[in-house]
Amino acid sequence: MDEFFDIPTLIAIGVALVVLWRLRSVLGTRTGNERSPLQRAQNAAAQKPADDKAAPMTVPPPANLDAERRALKLEAEIDQLSHGDGHIATSLKAIADADPGFSPKSFLEGAKGAYEWIVTAFANGDRKTLKGLLDKDVYDGFESAISAREAAGHKVDFTFVGLPRIEIAHAEIDKRDARIAVNFTAQVVQATKDKDGVLVEGNATDTQTIADEWTFARNPKSRDPNWRLVATNQLS
Repeated sequence: MDEFFDIPTLIAIGVALVVLWRLRSVLGTRTGNERSPLQRAQNAAAQKPADDKAAPMTVPPPANLDAERRALKLEAEIDQLSHGDGHIATSLKAIADADPGFSPKSFLEGAKGAYEWIVTAFANGDRKTLKGLLDKDVYDGFESAISAREAAGHKVDFTFVGLPRIEIAHAEIDKRDARIAVNFTAQVVQATKDKDGVLVEGNATDTQTIADEWTFARNPKSRDPNWRLVATNQLS
């Protein structure tokens, strides 16, 4: 009999009874009338104070927010690219009012690319490229120079190095067209040679700096987004 109720066994039974009593006091007993989790949730919702505020809704940004951002961006571009010239700033703003898609910064990027394409096409005698970018009067002048060069048997070796400086020199808009004059300071390597390869003009190895003022025009109401070169003026 003693082997079933030795001291270690009695201690283990005592510990088990204490644990069971504590679990009962924490968990309680089931009577069969307990509410389900759904019922408890519904009851909690019913007892929620009437003045409790619902979770805040996400308010969509105002519809004119993008327009305001575009206006601020345009203002910053005009301020930067007009270099304090009030007439240029006013004219660029007027062009933007007539053409909501106009951006002075994007225009200058396009002018930069157009300048490289045009001077390279002129050196190579590429009439097709020139015709798509130039106004008729300007194209006629370029084509005449190419024809004279070809008639003399001259060829131009040309490399476009870069555009260290480009800025808007003038801007205006009338009932028909917007016009923007741009000053370009370019670095190139160019050498004109005769049919025997003898140097006629320029330098085949040294970089030269050339400066031009080109005027681009576009009807702001046109569906054609391209600006055309309508006037050229060599500055140096």
